[in-house]
Amino acid sequence: MITLKLTTSDTAKDFYEKEKLLFCENSNALLAKDREEVLGYCLFEIQDALTVYKIEPMKDLPLLDGVLRSTLHVGCERGKTDAFYADTAPEAVFEALGFVKNKAEKRLDVDKLFKSCCSCK
Repeated sequence: MITLKLTTSDTAKDFYEKEKLLFCENSNALLAKDREEVLGYCLFEIQDALTVYKIEPMKDLPLLDGVLRSTLHVGCERGKTDAFYADTAPEAVFEALGFVKNKAEKRLDVDKLFKSCCSCK
């Protein structure tokens, strides 16, 4: 069974270092795991808005869709309904999944959380 949940800051820091990303007090990591095996993850920051920096697995779009939806849900639970992606995130994949709301702003469509996940075909 796959579980999706936030990890401890120490584990998150390890993922940020692995991806050569700056870790700070607002940094978070959500992991998709099957028991102890990490199947995917999302590295993101929450301040005034949620910003996605890195997401995996790139080769499993349905799982990536679930990881992204879970990450956006975390932001919504914390009152952050504005979500963006950084240059280090896979814009083309977000676009293929139908999550890009505004390419110029790098804004993600949080409303898609309440719609079907069938756009990854």
